[in-house]
Amino acid sequence: MLTATARRWCLIPLRMFTFLFVTHIVVMSAWADQKGPSADEGLKTIEITAQALPPEWALWERHVLEHLYPAAREFVDKYTRPDGTLIWRDEWPGMDGSDDGYESFYNFPLYYALGGPEEVHDLSRKLWDAVTRQFTQYGQIHNEFDAYYDWMHHGESYTYFYLFGLCDPTVEKDRERALRFAGLYLGEDSEAANYDPERKLIRSPINGSRGPHFVNTAEDWVTHRPILANYPLPFDDIPNVRSSDAWNDDEKFPFILQTMNQRMMRGDVPLNLTATSLILNAYMYTGDEKYKKWIEEYVDAWIQRVRDNDGILPDNVGLSGKIGENMQGKWWGGYYGWRWPHGLFNQLESTVIGASNARLVTGDERFLELPRSVLKLVESKAKEEDGRVLVPHRHGDDGWYDYRPLNPKYPIHLWYTSRDEQDWQRVKQLSDPSTWATLEYRKGKGDSENNTAWLGFLAGKNPDYSLQILQATYGETLRRLKMIRADQTTPDEQDVHHWQRLNPVVLEGLVQLMLGGPNHIYHGGLLHCSVRYFDPQHQRPGIPPDVAALIDKITPQGISLQLVNLHPTESRDVIIQAGAFGEHQFTTVRQVVHYPRQFHTLDRKCFQVRLAPGAVGRLELGLNRFANRPSYAFPWHAAKIPVR
Repeated sequence: MLTATARRWCLIPLRMFTFLFVTHIVVMSAWADQKGPSADEGLKTIEITAQALPPEWALWERHVLEHLYPAAREFVDKYTRPDGTLIWRDEWPGMDGSDDGYESFYNFPLYYALGGPEEVHDLSRKLWDAVTRQFTQYGQIHNEFDAYYDWMHHGESYTYFYLFGLCDPTVEKDRERALRFAGLYLGEDSEAANYDPERKLIRSPINGSRGPHFVNTAEDWVTHRPILANYPLPFDDIPNVRSSDAWNDDEKFPFILQTMNQRMMRGDVPLNLTATSLILNAYMYTGDEKYKKWIEEYVDAWIQRVRDNDGILPDNVGLSGKIGENMQGKWWGGYYGWRWPHGLFNQLESTVIGASNARLVTGDERFLELPRSVLKLVESKAKEEDGRVLVPHRHGDDGWYDYRPLNPKYPIHLWYTSRDEQDWQRVKQLSDPSTWATLEYRKGKGDSENNTAWLGFLAGKNPDYSLQILQATYGETLRRLKMIRADQTTPDEQDVHHWQRLNPVVLEGLVQLMLGGPNHIYHGGLLHCSVRYFDPQHQRPGIPPDVAALIDKITPQGISLQLVNLHPTESRDVIIQAGAFGEHQFTTVRQVVHYPRQFHTLDRKCFQVRLAPGAVGRLELGLNRFANRPSYAFPWHAAKIPVR
């Protein structure tokens, strides 16, 4: 609930707000050099002194930031033991499950990095270590990393881990793990020969700390079989199998397993492109060129495979590097490929992740042609029905089928990375126009299902979105708390997905509005955004207390940022960084509230804003995108990140 003071502010009419802002506020500004906390670079400081009544979105933003933690605490207290392990079963078989443990708390570090309380940072680390210990005991994790699984599920697990770099990159344990985990794919662990550096391929779709898993057993799949029974069969010609019910038939399941082992398990698949996030995570701790080289060469290998396959992304590559090697020459039919189990979704998601990571680490836009090739392919097969554009989501022996509207989040991620006009037009063509003008809130497994309404806000078609999304996401938090309080299930009744369905930390609105970007792709994507914030007074990441931020315009040249200090008697300082990893460079700053507008040249990746008590201001920021090496370093760190 909003405080009484907040409710009173919310009742101030917009006309009165405008009148007070324009006619009764004396706007002052100062541009000054100030010795910043960095040893090698002073910070420029802008002072915003124009006072005004705080807009309603700012009150809601602070309310959400401050009240998610009690919800998180109640959730954790109910479902975990004092040591952080989940109150659950003593045994759990198969290769599936650790991802679900991590997913239950995966966004806690991001909440802290946005400006959540210090306690959630400590809690998120405690829970990560607890899940690691618990699922090591169950048997899924070996040497702190999944023994073997695919990169859709690895991605679900390690998104949590990547976010620690945004919280505190000086933690030696995180750095050591990041380098060791990346080494599983760089040939640095003799137990895990996952990567073939000569042919530039990951040697199996199932891989991890025990290396490529060429032969799956019934034990590996024992907990996942009921789920896969809801999907089409991986092949139509499996001996003695005619329907997906065979997944749950102990006599017929061995035929599915044998066919999958013969055709799917030896060689590379597009899904493995998600591993680039793991390698890039190590790079942002160290800047070591070997990680950059690996990402470039692996994404380039998939680009070449598309070229070799007449512009079509193949979903299977044998150990020799030949497309269709184990599929009788067919480019379709691979693990998590064009046919099974999800089709187009996996091809788009993995290529967007891989290409975006390659763009981030190199600055080179050419890598984006990889996901574009997938979009252009299905666009060429599209058809219109009842005013909707439908694209094929699967391909099999009989060609393209399963026509449905495309989930717009993937072309939106592509446009966000490229800022290319053709990518923008593609988003408009492939998405439902009605979703741009109003928010019909949806919450999927991840936290990024409302991107078209956000684009409508950026395009000026949905002016109330900032308030709507904050209220909707907080409403989802309240809904989940109600479910938690009503939950009387016992551990033996709870499946491995139980807790992730109840996690009350919902961040999509905060990420979109504060950082100016879509929330990260759930299955292993890194956070790509316009800016992030640091609190210089408390020497921590995140927006300082009482400060609210809103990015309401994004162009190829920059962004428009509103800043508000809700404290009536104290000033606040905030450091603004270009990009989540300092990958961008600020070029100009224009203070909009000044008449005439004040314009400043700025050629650095960070600057500081000093907000007077009750200050409200807008900055138009020019950006040179992908101009810097991405790093987890904070503004006050030297070129080399210290460790502790």
